[in-house]
Amino acid sequence: MGKQKYFFAVDLGATSGRTIIGTIENGKFELEEVTRFPNNLIEQGGHFYWDIYALYFEMIRGLKEVALRNIEITSIGIDTWGVDFVFIGEDNAIMRNPRAYRDPVTFEAMDNYLKNVVSRREVYDVTGIQLMNFNSLFQLYAMRREDNSALKHARKILFVPDALSWMLTGHEVCEYTIASTSQMLDPRTKELDDRLLASIGLKREMFGKMVQPGTVIGTLTKEVQKMTGLGAIPVIAVAGHDTASAVAAVPAKNEQFAYLSSGTWSLMGIETKDAIINDLSYERNFTNEGGVEGTTRFLKNICGMWLYERCRKEWASSPSHLLTSSLSHQELQGSAMQVEGFRSIINPDDALFANPSSMIGAIQEYCRKTNQAVPETPAEVCRCIFDSLALRYKQVFQWMQEFASFPLDVLHIIGGGSLNKYLNQFTANATGVTVLAGPQEGTAIGNIMLQAKAAGLVGDIWEMRQIIANSLELVKYEPQDKEIWDQAYEKYLKITNIK
Repeated sequence: MGKQKYFFAVDLGATSGRTIIGTIENGKFELEEVTRFPNNLIEQGGHFYWDIYALYFEMIRGLKEVALRNIEITSIGIDTWGVDFVFIGEDNAIMRNPRAYRDPVTFEAMDNYLKNVVSRREVYDVTGIQLMNFNSLFQLYAMRREDNSALKHARKILFVPDALSWMLTGHEVCEYTIASTSQMLDPRTKELDDRLLASIGLKREMFGKMVQPGTVIGTLTKEVQKMTGLGAIPVIAVAGHDTASAVAAVPAKNEQFAYLSSGTWSLMGIETKDAIINDLSYERNFTNEGGVEGTTRFLKNICGMWLYERCRKEWASSPSHLLTSSLSHQELQGSAMQVEGFRSIINPDDALFANPSSMIGAIQEYCRKTNQAVPETPAEVCRCIFDSLALRYKQVFQWMQEFASFPLDVLHIIGGGSLNKYLNQFTANATGVTVLAGPQEGTAIGNIMLQAKAAGLVGDIWEMRQIIANSLELVKYEPQDKEIWDQAYEKYLKITNIK
């Protein structure tokens, strides 16, 4: 029997990061967190930056820790948020910290680009990506317009997970799933589009070689080996985009499923062999992002628990709600279940809820404008949010059923929202299909599974998913109260006027 293999995952979000080790044995996996750390935005000179060196330091710290514990790791994989990138100069050095997608320079750039350079429909037809002002294409366009000195002198442009891998190995690649978030990749050719690159004064050779998830990038440099006490450990290009890693970890039995990555934002989608780019996908603002093994993640972004989180923050700081603010999630959500259902319904994706000064006030304003009962208590507001999210999920799920070339028999809910038993049941009721909740730690699991695939421990994505299913106790929710939810959906359609 061979020695147990350990895989080291670096999982970076937009507010925090962590390093994790994972093992696979007897058809099951186990995870252990090694380190956890903040990922801070730096504001300076009117711009927002990520501290790429701090992230590098934290990767090294995690690697040192496993070396001190005499854990022999087989490989290393890095996943991060999408769209952002790092400039590398002719002298092989990083040219200042990378801009963050929240940088205000992008706010007007998208509209200007679509008006004056390439049209909205043309960009969508090439990329199949939802048009958002912070996508890499528009960030780079904004930098070109401001005569950004780092861009002007860049030899290479590396997306954040690829830049961190380069810092460990010295090898430059362009991993497919992270590149697909840029609004510069054509999902049909699975390559960066020359015309879009030329429109912002760039050439293909300024980016690394395109690689698919599971590719060995290189091994740790002598410098990193000396710092960490480790040997020439391989660094694997996992699904560098965190959502791609999470979707790879959906424990589905076959292709006939939909997924809901549920957290602050909800991403509902299906996995397809080819991109879906047509009039209807454009009209409904669906996106096509890269998945593992050449698949496409066809999905839609939905406002998720952002509404609930913002309300809880307000209650916690309001003297009039001191008692409620001390309640646990379970207690607050339990009290919401005692309130009359569908009394107040909102469209969670209305612009009113994007970033209001008061989320509670915005919800109340929406209800007043639509001549509904106005939720006053925390329980009423919470019930309004959960009812409305489930009804929005039903709408998007029905749209996906139209796009899918196969029947959708089950909805897998992954991420932190998979622990919300009330919303999970509401989602089953609304969509009319079985909901399976879990895993909560999808991104880290997907990262480690793709490393295991590169090591030859698993054959393909379906074997990965079988191992994940064997390792977890998924919670099943079956649809209930069909007639009640159908009536509520009719009310939702009238109130929101979304067709």
